[in-house]
Amino acid sequence: MTPRTGQILIIDDDATFRMTTAALLEADGHRVDTAADGPQGAERLKERTYDLLLVDLKMPGIDGIALVEALRLWGHRAPILMISGFGTVESAVRALHVGADDFLTKPVEPDVLSAHVAELLELKPQPGKKEGNPGGIIGRSAVMQALFERLEQVAPTESTVLITGETGVGKELVARAVHSLSPRRARPFLAVNCAALAEGVLESELFGHVRGAFTGALRDRAGVFEAASGGTLFLDEIGATTPALQSRLLRALQEREITRVGSTAVIKTDVRVVAATNRPLDLLVSEGKMREDLYYRLDVFPLVVPPLRDRPGDIPLLVDYWLGRLRETLPKAQNVACSSFALRLLRKYEWPGNVRQLFAALESAAISAGGGTIEAQHLPEIVRGAEQSTATRYRASGPTEDERQTIEDAIAHAHGSLTRAAELLGMGRTTLWRKMRSYGIAPDSHDDSPPTDA
Repeated sequence: MTPRTGQILIIDDDATFRMTTAALLEADGHRVDTAADGPQGAERLKERTYDLLLVDLKMPGIDGIALVEALRLWGHRAPILMISGFGTVESAVRALHVGADDFLTKPVEPDVLSAHVAELLELKPQPGKKEGNPGGIIGRSAVMQALFERLEQVAPTESTVLITGETGVGKELVARAVHSLSPRRARPFLAVNCAALAEGVLESELFGHVRGAFTGALRDRAGVFEAASGGTLFLDEIGATTPALQSRLLRALQEREITRVGSTAVIKTDVRVVAATNRPLDLLVSEGKMREDLYYRLDVFPLVVPPLRDRPGDIPLLVDYWLGRLRETLPKAQNVACSSFALRLLRKYEWPGNVRQLFAALESAAISAGGGTIEAQHLPEIVRGAEQSTATRYRASGPTEDERQTIEDAIAHAHGSLTRAAELLGMGRTTLWRKMRSYGIAPDSHDDSPPTDA
């Protein structure tokens, strides 16, 4: 997929850095302006809207932290990448708290800078794309835009749709979007979780039954194929159905007719089926758990919902949405917000439970924060534990040309504590101190003094 490009402003008092960085970003296809200090940068921002700002931490007059804080107060929402040339980790963390989205330490490797810029640009809407998303689905990343495009192609048709994706990605939300954009939008949308019901109960739920069909069947009852007439029927976890039930589903799709349980009377149906699965149906076919003919009937127009780890740029949008919901529903949470540093941790975590897990983590954090600003310490331990990935990579690969950056990342994650950073890196505190000294990394911690033998 083509990387996103944007209009970038570099604010840095180092003329050489401005020139070389601008050349690098322009070679990546970006449009770049530069400013030598904070006031000049503010003037540039009055003249043009930017997709990304690169701001130096230490500048004469207004430093980077004061500038970022002012920009956020003035309403500038463009992502900000803070650049530090002094190894002042505590200051960089402060910058994240006042509104920066990420930070790097000079000298910055070109590939590292390009990668961070590309990720941060995902936080800005792509030029030419609509702000409104189909069915209110949240996402402006490239993978979600691709999904929206396919969704809008199939929604106006009568074709069967198969939605695939991991648990928690929002497959039912996509199904509802298909319905809301279709000519059937004024008719019912009914959803059935095929994995939640026993076979006999599910059969009755889908096709209905007549009085006396089984014990407890005291009256005739229509199933959802009839109740959704003229509308859309969403069959979630279709792979959980049995071969016997799959035969009845195949007939309903092919012939557009059903029979109620305990009856032979044929009932014509007018319903569009949207199915979903968290396991590939072709795999279930190979395992003998899914009828091949039903699979082909369902897989007319597949929609693949990407996992959250593939679209970290959408996390700030999802956080804003869910905090808005919590302000309305959670007692004493009218002022709940998320700090930039906590948001950075949320973006780094891979979310195996996807959007559902993210929303649960935010609700927990909002409660822990007492309805105020969510900081790193309020997040679930498993999310805060994502910082361990830096140490894991270091121990797996050993020292590399990125060792300085790895050490600085560990110190940042440890909030300046050299003892904690050494634990993360799996090395002794004395060894860490020596490496810091060799790289010119200045300690910036109030409770960590140099080891006596360093």
